[in-house]
Amino acid sequence: MLHDSIAVIAFNGISPFHLSVPCAVFGEDRRDAGVPQLKVLVCAVEKGAVVTSAGFSLSGLHRLNELENAGIIIVPSWRDPNELPPLPLLSALRKASQRGAKLVGLCLGSYVLAAAGLLNGRRATTHWAWADDLADRYPQIQVDRDVLYVDEGEIITSAGGAAGIDCCLHILRTLHGAEVASRVARRMVVPPHRQGGQSQYIEQPLRRSPAVDRFAQALEWVQHNLDQPHSLDALAARVFMSRRTFTRRFSQATGTTVGKWLLNQRLALAQRLLETTGKPIDQIAQEAGFGSEVSLRQHFNKVLRTSPARYRKEFQGE
Repeated sequence: MLHDSIAVIAFNGISPFHLSVPCAVFGEDRRDAGVPQLKVLVCAVEKGAVVTSAGFSLSGLHRLNELENAGIIIVPSWRDPNELPPLPLLSALRKASQRGAKLVGLCLGSYVLAAAGLLNGRRATTHWAWADDLADRYPQIQVDRDVLYVDEGEIITSAGGAAGIDCCLHILRTLHGAEVASRVARRMVVPPHRQGGQSQYIEQPLRRSPAVDRFAQALEWVQHNLDQPHSLDALAARVFMSRRTFTRRFSQATGTTVGKWLLNQRLALAQRLLETTGKPIDQIAQEAGFGSEVSLRQHFNKVLRTSPARYRKEFQGE
């Protein structure tokens, strides 16, 4: 089964935006930018044309039986959390899960996976406005209300709106590596990573404005000198701020702490070096600022739940 074969669920009342998210990330032909072409099929729940929430209709969609051959199935939303999804859809999702397909619920699509019983005993998320409701309806689910997405291996769920883009870019990264995901993000004019607190590394892009140019330039300098030690006091002094003011400005600009941001930057650099070079792992650990291969391995295992060697093998195909 190829994970590069992707089915996206459509239904009457679907938001055009939610439907467009997986289609834009996975379905566009970007081979001119070195992005592999993926097979994406939009499969309708109901027979006939699908009427969107914006009032226009979509025709020529595939049927649910196409889910039998999909490596990844994405439910981009659901029209009403109070409505039980159709039994044929739930049955198809259960069968897909049993054969090892990766299932993704974006926004209220988490309700569909929950109704199929596929989130029981797992962590999951959904749109923040419905997180408490999801937890009340399905107490077997460990609902995480504060993240952009949750990756549980073969089951992935995301928060609402633009978090679906973050989630799909994450999936693309697991399929084809960081460089491919970054190219797609650049084409879409969105950041490849955003800070969200989930176990996967999500990087917060700096918000630039004339008022924070000096601050942003300092962090950009850090990104190019990750092999060096960087203390909070030294960074504050670099932009002529007190420790307290720098900490407050840093949190406003990145959404996280200095320590977490540095760790995420170093992990991202280590990932890129593992994906794109043949450098020894101990050398990568030094260049990324971890100091030793042991430290790099410990952080990889804790944050990314894999080892540097296994990560390299997965993305380089060695």
